[in-house]
Amino acid sequence: MILRRVGRNAGQVSVLNLINRIMKLDENTSTHTHDDCCSAKTDTHSKHNDHSHDHDHDHDHGDHSHGSADAGILKSRWMLWLSLTILAVFLVLTYVLKIELPRTVEIGLMLVAYVLAGNKTVALALRKASRGDFFNEFTLMTIATFGAFYIGEFSEGVAVMIFYEIGELFQDIAVSRSKRSIKALLDIRPDTVTVLRDDKALQVTPDAVRIGEKILVKAGEKVALDGEMLSASGTFNTAALTGEPKPQIIERGEKALAGMIAIDKSVEIEVQALFRDSKLSRILEMVQEASARKAPTQLLISRLARIYTPAVFLLALLIIVIPALFVADYNFDQWLYRGMVFLVIACPCALTISIPLGYFGGIGLASRNGILVKGANFLDVITKIDTVVSDKTGTLTKGVFQVQKIESNIAKTDFIRIAASLESYSTHPVAKAVVASVGDIALNKPTDVEEIAGHGLKGKVDGRDVLAGNSKLLDKHSVTYPAELASLVETLVMVAIDNNYAGYFLIADEIKDDAAQAVGELKSLGISTIMLSGDKEAVVKKVAGELGIAQSYGGLLPEDKVRIVQELKDQGRRIAFVGDGVNDAPVIALADTGIAMGALGSDATIETADIVIQNDQPSRIAAAVRIGKITKSVVYQNISLAMGVKVAVMALGAGGVATLWEAVFADVGVALLAILNAYRIQGRKI
Repeated sequence: MILRRVGRNAGQVSVLNLINRIMKLDENTSTHTHDDCCSAKTDTHSKHNDHSHDHDHDHDHGDHSHGSADAGILKSRWMLWLSLTILAVFLVLTYVLKIELPRTVEIGLMLVAYVLAGNKTVALALRKASRGDFFNEFTLMTIATFGAFYIGEFSEGVAVMIFYEIGELFQDIAVSRSKRSIKALLDIRPDTVTVLRDDKALQVTPDAVRIGEKILVKAGEKVALDGEMLSASGTFNTAALTGEPKPQIIERGEKALAGMIAIDKSVEIEVQALFRDSKLSRILEMVQEASARKAPTQLLISRLARIYTPAVFLLALLIIVIPALFVADYNFDQWLYRGMVFLVIACPCALTISIPLGYFGGIGLASRNGILVKGANFLDVITKIDTVVSDKTGTLTKGVFQVQKIESNIAKTDFIRIAASLESYSTHPVAKAVVASVGDIALNKPTDVEEIAGHGLKGKVDGRDVLAGNSKLLDKHSVTYPAELASLVETLVMVAIDNNYAGYFLIADEIKDDAAQAVGELKSLGISTIMLSGDKEAVVKKVAGELGIAQSYGGLLPEDKVRIVQELKDQGRRIAFVGDGVNDAPVIALADTGIAMGALGSDATIETADIVIQNDQPSRIAAAVRIGKITKSVVYQNISLAMGVKVAVMALGAGGVATLWEAVFADVGVALLAILNAYRIQGRKI
């Protein structure tokens, strides 16, 4: 990927593996997260095999609605519900109705209930133990429940396993829900496309279509590949790409992107990119890569867990053994019970699931709001920024330039033809505006074209030397031009033919509808905005004044933007840079957080950025900051809740005050509260 920061790709999981993980949520969602954090081993391959075979929950993803998917998870756990029923009946008979069952009946019922609830957990613990992996939550739960059985507390041992499995169940549901909006992206890629070949409409797979071929998209169908509209116009639902429900009208010659849905009629599109290179495919890759990048908080918890889990086993052992050295009436069963209580409450379930679930919820919330966050770490970083440095054209302005005025010293038709022929070489919005102004005038192919960054174009048209760009380009080539042009604020494309000034195109851009709102919202969050642009200083100052931006710089080359951002960083400021052009890619890579405008943005900029605004609305920058703050707040709430309760109950358990019942309710209760707290992110309004 162009200009991609190597450091940010460290440890990145392959796209193929990520697709496999997302598509198999029902196989490894629950135990994968726990095992990664609780186990002292790091063999990813063995973990995956263990989870998919030993702890399979067989969720139903046939329907993407919450109800049907959750119902599938609940139905698949029928053995757990039967086990819970047996325990509930036993407790009612014993403690409510005061019926004393024979000991053999009690043991038999509890063993059946235990096998129904915990068979997969015990099997997984034994399999891991056979590989030398003893320090994991499955072994922890197995030892704790076997210990309870050893001292005759059968119902408590069964309760520990049942409520642990219920916690796992709610975890499955929460994770499944939080991932569903992201997984749904995989379903917006069409399986087939109608391609027009030899006057025939053929159904083929999207990856079989070549660049330059024509495809037919019927009303209600999804566009399968990026291309140019051949039909006069069409109305499209673009929500899958931008998060915006408002339909978009696309005219002939404009781009139609994969993932859009034709609304009103059938349209023809000329394919301009292969299936794997479409904007939709890149979006999917970004989302999939995001789940592989952990936030610093997650990484810290993972590292601590490799110390925490064996330490817990050691402390539990010491609780059982050490009192024998100084307690006069030492009773092994009594201290074994306390050790088992300590083990149960020490299980770090709440931390290991609620933290990554919180970050994944934040990524999902951002995705539903048209914001692609490429990793949980970037949700953390964006909460720390104090300055947003923004490009002007295409970022705060629409970047849709139109020629307002043409002045020339030669025949106007010749002037337009020569200038537009050279500008047709460039993809810059200003160049496109010049080309769009030609009407029916035929253009010629330019030769020896050279694009000079921050200046314009140089080349030959009809054998004549042509310059088209700003005043700096003409100054560089010693071309004189009318002095009054320097006082014009608007964008000018000045043209010189054979080193003589020939005229100019006056071009105007428009400020985006929500640009002033974006600056205001950032200010309310304590974040200042600085605008950088290659445009004329006067134009930049005018736009900055209209938007309420106090600090702005114009007439900049790409290296000038890099220099200014580096100077700001040297002052200790935390910088987010927002841009859309290929010349913004270096400075986006330099910033603490790089943000790209995804609809108009260049491929290099989108690939380099940490966050992509899919609908090009600058107000989504503040939304991304708010999402990061919400996510961080929930994660730290969960850490405080889990650690506070666990430390307190572990102390009570070691002192003989808390029983296994308190331990299991505290452990599962805290885990459920943490999961529900993390799941709140999904319903937040931004």
